[in-house]
Amino acid sequence: MTTTTTELFLDGSWTGGGAGTFTAVNPSTGEAITEIASADAQDVNTAVAAATRALRGDWAAVPPSGKGALLHRLADLVERDADTLARLEALELGVPFGFASALFVPNLIGSLRYYAGWADKVNGEVISSDGYFGAPTHAYTRREPIGVIAAIVPWNAPLMILGWKLAPALATGNAVIVKPAEDATLSILHLAKLVQEAGFPSGTVQVLPGIGAVTGEALAVHPGVHKVSFTGSTETGRRILRNSAVNFKRTTLELGGKSPQVIFEDADLPSAIQGAAMGLFSNQGQVCAAGTRILVHRDVYDAVLDGLKAAAEAQVVGDPFDQATTMGPLVNGSQRDKVLGYVEKGKAEGATLVTGGSPVGGPGFFVNPAVFAGTNEHTIAREEIFGPVGTVIPFDNDAEAVALANDNDYGLAATVWTTDLGRAHSVSAALQAGAIGVNGWSPLGPQLPWGGLKASGVGRELGYEGVLANTEVKTVTIVL
Repeated sequence: MTTTTTELFLDGSWTGGGAGTFTAVNPSTGEAITEIASADAQDVNTAVAAATRALRGDWAAVPPSGKGALLHRLADLVERDADTLARLEALELGVPFGFASALFVPNLIGSLRYYAGWADKVNGEVISSDGYFGAPTHAYTRREPIGVIAAIVPWNAPLMILGWKLAPALATGNAVIVKPAEDATLSILHLAKLVQEAGFPSGTVQVLPGIGAVTGEALAVHPGVHKVSFTGSTETGRRILRNSAVNFKRTTLELGGKSPQVIFEDADLPSAIQGAAMGLFSNQGQVCAAGTRILVHRDVYDAVLDGLKAAAEAQVVGDPFDQATTMGPLVNGSQRDKVLGYVEKGKAEGATLVTGGSPVGGPGFFVNPAVFAGTNEHTIAREEIFGPVGTVIPFDNDAEAVALANDNDYGLAATVWTTDLGRAHSVSAALQAGAIGVNGWSPLGPQLPWGGLKASGVGRELGYEGVLANTEVKTVTIVL
């Protein structure tokens, strides 16, 4: 299946792109799905002008409760078209249809509804002061929209992550220009149809498919864009941060990860093994928070290694629309080759390949999930692979576990597996990561702030932090 919508959604209308087209590819077969319009710098100029008009006109005129109502309306339409949206993500990403249906689309709906509730609750505060040269004052703050926000979305979970950016930005009154990833555009274009159907004013939400070096670059340097919200690779994040410095854009950057999963000797081992496997293999390992460093107390190391080997070999790699499939293809041939290259590097550096790590024959970009026994010094334990490759590493005590977990450039997420409540709190406090899951890998919800430390990014999304990240504070002081 495909969608008839392959054009830019620009100023409330559908149009071709100034940069021609690019090809959407089915990663299960390697065959073309369709051609998609590609935006150029002039299209970005047009979008920024439309967003600016919306901010000064029709969108600004919608009251806070009306903004919330529109977000609820959009959530209703996403619920209506949930099957179509999940199928588009399975088609273009290769993620199992059931996974997209159970996580990606419901999370988008949850984000829209959560921030719909915030739309009429974005308040400032009255501030006490000592007055002004002896005169009393009345001082207060206002929380106002940042303005035009560029939301640059990754290919691994496009609808879900767009919801994290779009919902709080709209609830707080901003206009949003969405740049989808080249490998994941179709579901976002369908969402743009729903934005139009919901009745958002023209220019409030626009979608510009295109090549990152053209469309994304133009958004990052455009003086009329006031913030860039980006999820993707650390290197691209650095480039966006440099480009944003031209006019001091606000930025929220959720970047790479190499998240540890720490399994202590007192953990519920069946649950820990199952959860660690989820952290390794979900979405073919193409997850920023993928728990690919499994740190295991030496007393239970062999049991965990055997359990993860069995879990890897139990994965059903195949057609994402087959109900039996638990793991689809990697998103494209380049990503498959990158993952296989890391497998070879792991073996060359002396890590022990316990299972998997081979390409699957036939069309498509399929790889058997790999489990290594290794150390924290192996390249496969230090660099983000973005594929189903995990390294199991032993430790002897709590202090060593924390030291190993923190010995990495990234700091997005971590998981702690223990039945000791005191240990859960103390280890969570010591870990250098933005989000910690205890006895559950990567819990996500619109209410829970999300973002990383170190090379994993700048700022936070979701929760009340999402409101703060999409508003500017203005201080007003009246001398009485």
